[in-house]
Amino acid sequence: MQVIFESRDADGAQMREVSVERVRFALRRLNAWVPRAKVQFSDVNGPRGGVDKRCQVELSTDAAGTVVIASLARDWRTALDRSLGRATRALTRSLQRNQKPARGRIDKLALDS
Repeated sequence: MQVIFESRDADGAQMREVSVERVRFALRRLNAWVPRAKVQFSDVNGPRGGVDKRCQVELSTDAAGTVVIASLARDWRTALDRSLGRATRALTRSLQRNQKPARGRIDKLALDS
């Protein structure tokens, strides 16, 4: 899996290794479906502080398209963990939706013939 990391903030750039490790760990079960993951860090308010650390995770897949999730937090690690958690849940739901047929759909198609 290719992990792309981008950060415009100097403090966010220090999180490169941690981010790559966290992405690989969070997506270890979905590694076959996710060939590319992109993590972007940005500081919304700048030096003013507050809940302004933004992490956007973009997971590109062939089966389920692209999943993009962003979250805000007080620190980079929390924003990253929240984004990864939401992204993996969304991707898992999407993959399950694509694999399972709709309930009762086969019976309805047989009755219409």
